[in-house]
Amino acid sequence: MKMLIGDAFTDAGDGGIQEVVNPANGTVIDTVPTATKEDVRKAIDTAVQGQKAWETLTLRERTKKLKAFAGMVLERRMELGEILARESGKPYMAEAVWELDSVAYVIEGSCEVAKHYYGKTMPIGTEPGYDHDIQFTIHEPLGVLACIIPYNFPPAIWSFKVGAALAAGNAVIVKAPSYNPLTILKLHEMLVEAGVPASVVQCVTGSGNQIGQWLLEDERIAGVNFTGSTETGIQIAKNACGNLIPYQFELGGNDPFILFKDGDLELAVKEAADQCRNNRQCCTGSKRFIIHNSLKEIFVKKLVEEYLVNEVQGDPMDAKVTMGPMISERAARKVEEQVQLTVSQGARIVYGGHRKGAFYEPTVLMDVRADMDIAGDMEVFGPVWPVIGFDTVEEAIEIANNSRYGLGGGVFSRDIKTCMKAAKALKTGHVAVNGSGNFRAAELPFGGGKRMSGNSRESLAAVMDEVTRSKSIVLRYVLEP
Repeated sequence: MKMLIGDAFTDAGDGGIQEVVNPANGTVIDTVPTATKEDVRKAIDTAVQGQKAWETLTLRERTKKLKAFAGMVLERRMELGEILARESGKPYMAEAVWELDSVAYVIEGSCEVAKHYYGKTMPIGTEPGYDHDIQFTIHEPLGVLACIIPYNFPPAIWSFKVGAALAAGNAVIVKAPSYNPLTILKLHEMLVEAGVPASVVQCVTGSGNQIGQWLLEDERIAGVNFTGSTETGIQIAKNACGNLIPYQFELGGNDPFILFKDGDLELAVKEAADQCRNNRQCCTGSKRFIIHNSLKEIFVKKLVEEYLVNEVQGDPMDAKVTMGPMISERAARKVEEQVQLTVSQGARIVYGGHRKGAFYEPTVLMDVRADMDIAGDMEVFGPVWPVIGFDTVEEAIEIANNSRYGLGGGVFSRDIKTCMKAAKALKTGHVAVNGSGNFRAAELPFGGGKRMSGNSRESLAAVMDEVTRSKSIVLRYVLEP
């Protein structure tokens, strides 16, 4: 496939390519261009000019095109889901097709939010000297936004970044994920088919580090929206500061899952088992299972015997498969190394622990202590359940907050006071009561409670604030007698 630079889908200026590999079997699915610096500059030039014309369209005209695109996504969900499954390792119907459904929902929702994103009118006569003036605010697009997409949920996260930005009148330059860019490129083809000008939906492929740096060297970029690792976010922030480019980040997490002594054990186990989605390659997935000492053994026993033993790994296109491969063998090897480190620190593998290529078994660790790396700042981006014991509410909260991350969390108790005490005390951006924190409701503000998990609140409720600027207007003396 080709990237969208200028007004057409094209190869890289120097002809460079990179392979897209099916992680389930190691075969090459396709190739994509590796953009050059000149390619990126052309994308910026095009987007700057295209945005000026796109902004002049009425909101009705822009959202009509975007809603047509959302309809196309639903019509072609099976085709798109197959591309996503093969390049990402997601089970076809259960995860890949479902993710495309969420794209249509978010794009349609972004259109509706944009239509009802109102300015403010200030009260008249509150401040001396302005009794005859009308003061109000309007919202304007920022301009050209750089959107950097991760590999774990590429279409879903893409829709949050692109839908609202386009509805508001911005242009976007999307950096597709290196491992699995094909679905994103196909979505850009469909945007153009739906009538969105190619100039406002530029899409580049290639090295993330290089492309990100080239984008942020240009002062015409009005903002950057990135989802990915904290380490990469820090580097992007450094690059952005040269031109004071605003940034919105959703970064790493090491989310706590707390089961108190009086919690619903069956519910907690079910919620913990539901973490298998996308091989637990999920920023907001529960990654530290903080379980009351009286429940640890039975929690693990039920988790393994009632759920994990039933997981079937294999080709994501096989209807019997519930867990595909991780995004790459490199990613699976990193998880393997993190588990081995945790074992060397005193933990014990009670289930799983084996890797074959890009496949890593669901793995449960017991005897995990609060002073181990995995209990603090070591985020394991894979199918691992480290279990940490505690005795008191205060101890559980202390363990949970002992991390530089603070994305989400979940607490389980039959006492609402205990739940609310914990929810208020957790330094996270969101908390689920009697549920895991592994959710991202499209309407609900989503982002970190600590800066190492990011500063964005990307959602249908809040994203318009991140893709527009407020302008104040005063009508002087219009009320003068």
